[in-house]
Amino acid sequence: MALITCNYYSEVLGLSTSLTAILPQQTLTQIGMSNKSSGTKHKTLYLLHGLSDDHTIWLRRTSVERYVAELGIAVIMPQVHRSFYTDMVHGAAYWSFLTEELPAVARSFFPLSHKREDNFVAGLSMGGYGAFKWALSKPECFVAAGSLSGVLDIVKYSQENMDDAKKRTLELVFGGEPIAGTKHDLLHLLAATSGNGQPKPALYQCCGTEDYLYDHNASFRAACSAKPDYSLTYEEGPGDHNWAYWDQQIRSFLNWMALD
Repeated sequence: MALITCNYYSEVLGLSTSLTAILPQQTLTQIGMSNKSSGTKHKTLYLLHGLSDDHTIWLRRTSVERYVAELGIAVIMPQVHRSFYTDMVHGAAYWSFLTEELPAVARSFFPLSHKREDNFVAGLSMGGYGAFKWALSKPECFVAAGSLSGVLDIVKYSQENMDDAKKRTLELVFGGEPIAGTKHDLLHLLAATSGNGQPKPALYQCCGTEDYLYDHNASFRAACSAKPDYSLTYEEGPGDHNWAYWDQQIRSFLNWMALD
């Protein structure tokens, strides 16, 4: 595998930013590894970070590079700060950056496939929210999406007691306006897109039973299960909101993807 940290300028954000990329490399003599590469345009996983993290965190806290080596898939990990993958009311346009600029820029830098059937998105916590928001809003972009301990009921999340830093983050992102029934509300997106005849990404959702977001995940699971045109794979078991759980579950998600 090739591991690349890319520092570049974002026209959408109006500032320099960074992404981390894992690119497939076919190797025959690398001890302890079985690397695979198609040698053409790579299938791609956009892997999103959580609220307190950045584009390096998946590599620092999990073995995702090793897990994807034998799959021959590229992984693109962007940096979005505490934006909830949203065009912030008081801040930068991170939704536009993520969904419009990032894929185009990444494909200009690296040999990545643009085909829907070759593209996936996943994330943890805030990144789980971002992954499902992207996949539900733009189903033409992804064949599948995954959420690990995601903030999947953003309305419930915004109404709960939280520390001042999280309150300030939500104020900056959403401007204090109601979220329910808007494009930021995943439960609303499910209802609005179900039955519209468009192709639906397969969804993978998991959450630990000790996670403080467990009830949020239960809400999304119930809403999604009521939509017959959405295919949801749900997993739960012992686990908290931590990297021991996410390292295990990102491997489960990759196995679920069942790449040829």
